[in-house]
Amino acid sequence: MRGPRRVARVFLRAEWRYLAMLNYRVEPALLQPYVPRGTELDRWQGATFVSVVGFLFRNTRVLGMPIPFHRHFEELNVRFYVRREEGGEVRRAVTFLRELVPRRAIATVARLTYNEPYRALPMRHRIGAVPPGGETPASVEYAWRQPAGWSRLAVEPVGAPEPLRAGSEEEFVTEHYWGYTRQRDGGTVEYRVEHPRWRVWQVERATLQGDVVALAGPALADALREPPSSAFLADGSAVVVRAPRRLP
Repeated sequence: MRGPRRVARVFLRAEWRYLAMLNYRVEPALLQPYVPRGTELDRWQGATFVSVVGFLFRNTRVLGMPIPFHRHFEELNVRFYVRREEGGEVRRAVTFLRELVPRRAIATVARLTYNEPYRALPMRHRIGAVPPGGETPASVEYAWRQPAGWSRLAVEPVGAPEPLRAGSEEEFVTEHYWGYTRQRDGGTVEYRVEHPRWRVWQVERATLQGDVVALAGPALADALREPPSSAFLADGSAVVVRAPRRLP
């Protein structure tokens, strides 16, 4: 009889807040070279997506310890969606093409622990005013400085945040609780991300401006120059990221 599955230790605890998500439909062939071994592309209604996501890290702890001057910061990432079946369980996951943070130590630890494609760049954010008694900010913006200058991602949410609808594109984008990362030798590591279901705002305007070639590479640049196929803002929550394990 198989014993209980060992639960990986907690590597990181934090809060992720104000997740601005711009989503682009792309041809599967553009993503196939980046799919980690042992996984396959995940699709929503037959389409494959790349997302550009900006959000805030808050109250970050690594291995249970707060790191001075590294608890609160921005992240901007470019990601797509994969899946893997193990023991009858379908693990829906994200794979990152690029992750930006403003703290060099954070980028270094993530590269060493997960081999994630982190890069440290100057970053800033702006959360527009929230009306008294409300929850909806006037705007949410993340910016990062590349050699060609500042780039930015911005959304203008409308209405009130709502629970995710079953089967919606918003649910597909947010409800991936695993991560897979290709390793230098061609292998793959897997890690689990834990958080409750988020609420989302619809947005009336979404903007991605700047050097998309430096952000995501030339193969995806044309797709990211077009308006996103969808965009929304998630409120976020406390999160737990488990330590990685290498797939056999």
